[in-house]
Amino acid sequence: MHNLDQLMVWIGEWIQGGVAVVIDYVMFNLRTLRALPMIFKNFHLTMEQMYSIGISSIPLVATTNLFTGMVTAWQAGYMFADIIPISFVGVAVGKTVILEMGPVLTALVVAGRTGAGMTSELGSMAVTEQLDAMDVLGLDRYRFLVAPRIVASVVMLPVLTVISAFVALMGALGMSLMFKEMEPGIFWKGVRLFYADQDVWVSMIKSVVFGFILSSYGCFSGCRARNGAEGVGRAIEHSVQASAVTILITNFLVGYFILRS
Repeated sequence: MHNLDQLMVWIGEWIQGGVAVVIDYVMFNLRTLRALPMIFKNFHLTMEQMYSIGISSIPLVATTNLFTGMVTAWQAGYMFADIIPISFVGVAVGKTVILEMGPVLTALVVAGRTGAGMTSELGSMAVTEQLDAMDVLGLDRYRFLVAPRIVASVVMLPVLTVISAFVALMGALGMSLMFKEMEPGIFWKGVRLFYADQDVWVSMIKSVVFGFILSSYGCFSGCRARNGAEGVGRAIEHSVQASAVTILITNFLVGYFILRS
């Protein structure tokens, strides 16, 4: 019974801690939302973050999606061999890239690169008491640090998703031409065969949501970092893990509720 009591106490404390973190996260986002109208007075901060989050991430995002598109085309051609017409490679690649690979893979890559960077930057400021100094001086951390990063992520992630989808399709086309001996017209005919404008809108909605998730988690974890370098490292770990899991869950929920209709 003693061990059972300890287990119940541990479960209770774990649930209580989880609820407290969720409440803190909601309050954090509400304060950020209140600071959003003020970012236009210092819009250069948002522009700097848009460059850091969006433009600087293009090489990594493009490289990742290039080879992912090539692998998808190869696997589709392998599975369709002697069973389904080879033109359906374009169908499989197009649907997969636009609906899933484009937004999800891009968000995961950006979360690992930029989301972790946000946590590191703000976490370093937190453990060195720079954030506390801003509060003492009357400078709103949400206006100058958090809101620009979240707005930049929400704006730039759809742009990165479009670029990643294009690069992935080009990679798939190159693979089909070189190794499957497919004519370009046949590949693009397959891409257009089941194309729907709704797929693009769903992909953009996902990208906006993912951009908010990875940036808000990154900033939230960074602002809560404590205990020096070890605390910053732990905050980065929590931020990337939470972002990745939430992105995958949200991807399913958004696709389920929108596409089922």
